[in-house]
Amino acid sequence: MKPRRSVSVLLQADGALKSQRFRLPLWGLRTGLALLVVAAVLLLLGLAFYGPVARQAARVPGLERELERLRQDNARIRELAAALDSLEQQYGQVRQMVGADLIPDPLALRSSIPLAAPIYAHIPGAPVPVPGPTLPGLWPLDERGYLTRGQAGPERIEETHLGVDIAVPVGTLVRASGGGRVVQAGEDDEYGRFVLISHPDGYETMYGHLSRIVVGEGDRVNEGEVIGRSGNTGRSSAPHLHFEIRQNGTAVDPITMLKEIP
Repeated sequence: MKPRRSVSVLLQADGALKSQRFRLPLWGLRTGLALLVVAAVLLLLGLAFYGPVARQAARVPGLERELERLRQDNARIRELAAALDSLEQQYGQVRQMVGADLIPDPLALRSSIPLAAPIYAHIPGAPVPVPGPTLPGLWPLDERGYLTRGQAGPERIEETHLGVDIAVPVGTLVRASGGGRVVQAGEDDEYGRFVLISHPDGYETMYGHLSRIVVGEGDRVNEGEVIGRSGNTGRSSAPHLHFEIRQNGTAVDPITMLKEIP
C-alpha cells in the first residue's frame, strides 16, 4: 500500500525548549490553498462590484435633494406662467376695450407741440333706419369709440389719411351712414375687408378693416342698416373702423357731415 504523502509543520515559541509538530495531509493543504484562492477571488470580485454600487448609493441623498429642488422650481415656474397668462388676458381685454395700442407714439412723446386729446364720441341711441337713398350723416357705430386718427391732406404723401379711425372692439356693429347702393364689397391689402356705398349727389362712404361683411355688391341699403362688423384686417395695428366720405372722388372730412357726434 502506497503511503499517504503529508506535510509537517513545526511550531516553536521563542524561548521554548520544545516544539510542536503538526502533520497535514498534502491533499488537505492543497484543498485549503484552493479554498483560500477562491475566497480571495470572491473578495476581489465583491469589491469590484460593490464599489460602484456603494458610490451610486452615496449619491442618492444628494439626488433626492436636487429632485426636490427641481420640483419646487417647477412649481414656481407654473405659478409664474399662470400669472403671466392672467396678465396677458387682462392686457388683451384692456386693448380690446380701448381699441388701440397702449404704447405711446414715440413721435408724440418727442413732439414739443401740444397734442389735442382724443375725441370721445358715441351714438346716443339705436339709429332709426331711413328708407331710400340719403346723404351720409349718421354715426356708423352703435358702441362707444375713440377717434384715434383724423383726416390728413395730401401735402405729404406719407401722412395722407382720407378718413377717420374709430377705435372699437372687434365685432362692433357697423351701420351705413346713409342710404344707397353697395358699389364694392370685398378685401384689399390696405383696407382689409371693406364696403363702399354710393349715395346721392356723388357722395360715397368707405368702411374699412372689417372682420365680417353682411352685404354684397349691388345691394340696396338704408341709412342705419348693418353692413358688417368692425375688425383688424388689412394694414391695421389695432382693432378699429376706418370711415371715409367722398364727393365726386374727393375726400370730405367726415366730422363736418356726421350729425351723431355729441
